[in-house]
Amino acid sequence: MNTAHTRGNARPEAEDEFREAITVGDGVNATDASRDTGGERYHDPNNVPDQGEMELADRHALRRVQGLSTELTDVTEVEYRSLRLERVVLIGVWTHGTQADADNSLVELAALSETAGALVLEGLTQRRSKPDPATYVGKGKAAELRDIVEATGADTVICDGELTPGQLRQLEDVVKVKVIDRTALILDIFAQHARSSEGKAQVELAQLNYLLPRLRGWGDSLSRQAGGSGGGGAGGGVGLRGPGETKIETDRRRINDKMAKLRRQLAHMRTARDVKRDVRRTREVPSVAIAGYTNAGKSSLLNRLTGAGVLVENALFATLDPTVRQARTPDGRGFTLSDTVGFVRHLPHQLVEAFRSTLEEVADADLVLHVIDGSHPDPESQISAVREVFADIDATDVPELIVVNKVDAADPDVLRTLRTRYPDMVEVSARTGQGVPELVTALAEALPELAHEVRVLVPYSRGDLVAWVHEEGRILSEEHTAEGTALHAFVPELLASRLNEYTPSTA
Repeated sequence: MNTAHTRGNARPEAEDEFREAITVGDGVNATDASRDTGGERYHDPNNVPDQGEMELADRHALRRVQGLSTELTDVTEVEYRSLRLERVVLIGVWTHGTQADADNSLVELAALSETAGALVLEGLTQRRSKPDPATYVGKGKAAELRDIVEATGADTVICDGELTPGQLRQLEDVVKVKVIDRTALILDIFAQHARSSEGKAQVELAQLNYLLPRLRGWGDSLSRQAGGSGGGGAGGGVGLRGPGETKIETDRRRINDKMAKLRRQLAHMRTARDVKRDVRRTREVPSVAIAGYTNAGKSSLLNRLTGAGVLVENALFATLDPTVRQARTPDGRGFTLSDTVGFVRHLPHQLVEAFRSTLEEVADADLVLHVIDGSHPDPESQISAVREVFADIDATDVPELIVVNKVDAADPDVLRTLRTRYPDMVEVSARTGQGVPELVTALAEALPELAHEVRVLVPYSRGDLVAWVHEEGRILSEEHTAEGTALHAFVPELLASRLNEYTPSTA
């Protein structure tokens, strides 16, 4: 798949017009978004790499060497070591849809595996009415899978679905290597890519939610813990008589305590996020959320629109932490533009719950820019997956603007189908800048109108109010007269109340 890079070597003429139409807040220089990212840039002391480029360089600084493994030979210890992926075999169960759908799902699983740092050796699909309740793929296919694992030298099997604890253990007993499912794989990617304290806490909470029902114990791990010897009962000592507590029960209790602590931390972080959101609501600043399937080019589009400089990489879930930037429409109205975490088919419910405070940026937005990967062979399925997540976070009522990205690499037949299905969609390329001015125009038209229309004559001594109108309102006309500045504009409610005393008398 092609990644939608923010910068290119040549600056399109259309982008010059666009840069005049939209301005950037928070001290970000919009022209930085068109700088060349080649090696010569770093030799120029005047060109300093932005935050996204430094994060990408940091992420690529440590790479796994293929063929070197520190995997334990005892698969029963899988629950008590870090998830490490090196040489993997993929297996999927095809219960409905076409063979093409099953192949696309396995290709996506391979991309997820490579993002996590794995080398994919083989992939298999099986047609079944439903997954086998014992081993997910059935006894015969499990034996075949074991033979493939032995022949390829794989150390991990990844299943394209969420396995029950029983399926996970029984399949491991057959194939004799570590088995993980799609959910564990996605959680591992999130753990690698989380940067902020909130993101790390959210990922850790999701991982513990996933691990809790899958705890297992063997041998000494099932032994009872009791007090010293004493009269009466098993064990002795006040409060310690009885069967005692197993190691797995101790682990479960500690995990529950850790989860409670993480929920308290996230609640405090959510309060801070809500305060910032309330300030924007009070000022009636419209908010636009960029949402869509993972690797659709959301961060690239944010960089193209605002020069935010966030990390861009041709990988699934490259960016997790939301980024909010200020911008202005061509008529001068301010709004916020926020990048959100990418979605995927069967997004683990643990992640939806853990990232709910972040995903609420979409539910509370005035407009959603639903970014679609135009180069994907089946964008319709991606749209359905994203809208399923919208339903989970109660964001189905938010106005939606379909934006098809990567049109420079898209199949013309796919684009024709999308145009028929979504006639109001906007076609762009974040890499080349194609269609970005049209997107800005469509975005400005889709934003909600400010509720209060005013016609005022502001004296020159109150230039602060005029500046406030320019900052937060939409000016229809402005005239400088002998008495002051005559304004006809749409403004927020708070500003309208301040301007009431300057309304010309109709007497």
